[in-house]
Amino acid sequence: MIADALASLAQVFSPALRPVMGKTLALTTAFLVAAGIALDRLALSLIHAGPAWLGALVSIAVALGLIVGMIFLAAPVAALVASFFLDEVAAIVEREVDPGGPPGRPPPLAQAVAVGLRFTLLSIVVNIVALALTLLTGVGALSFLLLNGYLFGREYFELAAMRHLPLSQARELRQRNRGEVYVAGLIVSAFVAVPVLNLLTPLFGTTLMTRTYKRLARRGTR
Repeated sequence: MIADALASLAQVFSPALRPVMGKTLALTTAFLVAAGIALDRLALSLIHAGPAWLGALVSIAVALGLIVGMIFLAAPVAALVASFFLDEVAAIVEREVDPGGPPGRPPPLAQAVAVGLRFTLLSIVVNIVALALTLLTGVGALSFLLLNGYLFGREYFELAAMRHLPLSQARELRQRNRGEVYVAGLIVSAFVAVPVLNLLTPLFGTTLMTRTYKRLARRGTR
């Protein structure tokens, strides 16, 4: 698993994946900047509409909210943006790790979009829960790692497996190997905790889980 993780990290920055990385970073940054500007404009309208003391409080709250929001929204937004390119990433990884194997097929567009939206919403919910636990109990970092480990393991593995299997069989394969998939998910969860680098989480997660799927699939055919 460690070897797969190191190979995946190196491949994210390889020439073959740089075009996808560039598109993902550009679109994610544009979305976050647009969201930040919209929130800032909304805050300004509230500041001018009320008394001076309220404006000062709103200004401070918005500034803090923007910082926290950008940190917690970076990974979910990157996941949504990258969902349109993940099949391209998986195909590149498969050609490297299993050049003689059967090529994967992209899932139907409607199913891929539905999975991407579900993943994004779940990621937002998980991060809100982790933030609440941080504020209320002080165990947010641990909950962030464990909850995201399960989420990333499940979603990225199923996305990789769905290129070769129906969704029901992809889920069955994940459940039979839930321990290994969860460990891989924890590695992705640790990756997403690193600011700025977490914008590349979808690429790293897809690369790692494609390698994980291929390894488990080869094991099942022995």
